Amino acid sequence: MIDLAAARAEPEACRAALVRKGGEELFDRLLEEDARWRAATARREELRAEQKRLGKPSSPEEIERARSLKSELQQADEELTAAEIARQDLWDRVPNPPDVSAPDGWEEEDAEVLREVGGRAELGFEPRDHLDIGTALGWFDQERGARLSGSRFVYRMGDAALLELALYRFALDRVVAKGFTPVLPPVLVREQAMYGTGFLPTDDVNIYYVERDELYLTGTSEVALAGLHMDEILEADDLPLRYAGYSTCFRREAGAAGKDTRGIFRVHQFDKVEMFSFARAGESRDEHDYLLSVEEELVQELEIPYRVVNVAAGDLGASATKKYDIEAWFPGQGRYREITSTSNTTDFQARRMKIRLRDAGRTELAHTLNGTAITARTLIAIIENFQQEDGSVSVPSVLEQYGAPRRLGAPS
Repeated sequence: MIDLAAARAEPEACRAALVRKGGEELFDRLLEEDARWRAATARREELRAEQKRLGKPSSPEEIERARSLKSELQQADEELTAAEIARQDLWDRVPNPPDVSAPDGWEEEDAEVLREVGGRAELGFEPRDHLDIGTALGWFDQERGARLSGSRFVYRMGDAALLELALYRFALDRVVAKGFTPVLPPVLVREQAMYGTGFLPTDDVNIYYVERDELYLTGTSEVALAGLHMDEILEADDLPLRYAGYSTCFRREAGAAGKDTRGIFRVHQFDKVEMFSFARAGESRDEHDYLLSVEEELVQELEIPYRVVNVAAGDLGASATKKYDIEAWFPGQGRYREITSTSNTTDFQARRMKIRLRDAGRTELAHTLNGTAITARTLIAIIENFQQEDGSVSVPSVLEQYGAPRRLGAPS
């Protein structure tokens, strides 16, 4: 959630930033409810102070005033409770204001292209997309996946499964070598973790919920990694704390009907290696750039052509103040597609989760950041970029040591 004290101090500046993210109406209503809450708080305190001064009434006038105060206090308590609920509901929904360096806009196309690396693959033949290649070789089975679990579930099989597992181990080895602590986190979490990371209440339609146990299936290990230090005070000298979580992820993809239905680019269940950092406020910008650099190193080592984009303010999630996407070139689709992202959420998540740091005897909120290392989207980028005219797929040599075949679907 946003810093409400700072918003009160500079409401116009905060509102102007939130206009770029579509949050100005919520912000206006929040300030109205906040004013109502403060007035109700002051009124209740005045009545409590008068009740305390009155003490034990003795005269008829004092007795009458005591009775009146009791009634007024009951009403003041009710008004304060109502104001607090209304204020909190709006406070929970106001997004993190975007960074000034995030470009204006609302769609993927409004992102600012920062650089292109590697050049688009020139295959010398008509490329196919990953679904045509994978289906022909028995790697992807959407039909049986749908029969088992419904649409947007898929079996990944054979050499493709080995290649995907190799990618996760490759990513973990690289980030652990850089000092990230590897984590196998829970994927079922309580409401507080989903709320704390900003996925509730604004993104509840995309979250799977296990009603019997009152637990949520996470769409990213960002949730569990952020929750690792929930309600804790970290030592500033220990920061940045960097973690790398590997987990299966679940997303309902509500609102994505008819979008990316072909292939396995957008599915309900997938695996991911996620980086997560806890940093000091003054260092989170540099940490964000560092996470991006790690993502780029991984994609470069895999020899996948890509570009980096600075995501538009209106296309940011509720908690992110700035986000970079890495978009790989997909020759079978003839376009760039997102395969990783990294976001700076500043103190938005830390305020909700009460994650603080102690520095020179003072405590302040930490900043949190997240970044994708590898998902199955990297697998399909490799399939499309390294496809051969005979229908097989060569594999980046760096993955052979992790169990990936040298060549997938090679003719016998």
